[in-house]
Amino acid sequence: MNVSGNIIAGQVIADTAKLLSDRIGKIMQERESISINTNDTSVSRSMQLEAAIPPSRIANLSSGEFVGAVADDPLQRIKLKAFHAQILNDHQAINQEEAKYEELPVIRTIDNNTVMQNYYQIKKDIRNIIDKEMKKIESDPSLKEFLEKRRPVKKSNVSR
Repeated sequence: MNVSGNIIAGQVIADTAKLLSDRIGKIMQERESISINTNDTSVSRSMQLEAAIPPSRIANLSSGEFVGAVADDPLQRIKLKAFHAQILNDHQAINQEEAKYEELPVIRTIDNNTVMQNYYQIKKDIRNIIDKEMKKIESDPSLKEFLEKRRPVKKSNVSR
């Protein structure tokens, strides 16, 4: 939603759409109203401050559409910062490219037993590292004082 002052978003709903609309800001919109009665017809024009991109528009974006606002700097000001855009895909070119894709080769098949053996080996390796480091700490008088009195660790099914 936010990249260094730039705001870019696809379809979002409810509070997020309102938050996004508020962050993008408001713009002056010209309004025209016509009143007709039996004697006269009048046209009035006014300027109103409205959301640049209303939450309802953000909530109803289609696939490939996005809204946002870009940041500028003092030396290069951007007059129209808010945008509502659509990505135009060349579906024919995409289909041609996808037709050239090749299946990835199967390098090896791994079964559940192999996964579990690996899991137990990792647990065993970690236990060995911990035991080795604890022995180093216990044998060093300057480090031994940092150890708390600990209960013996119950050996789990690590030896598998």
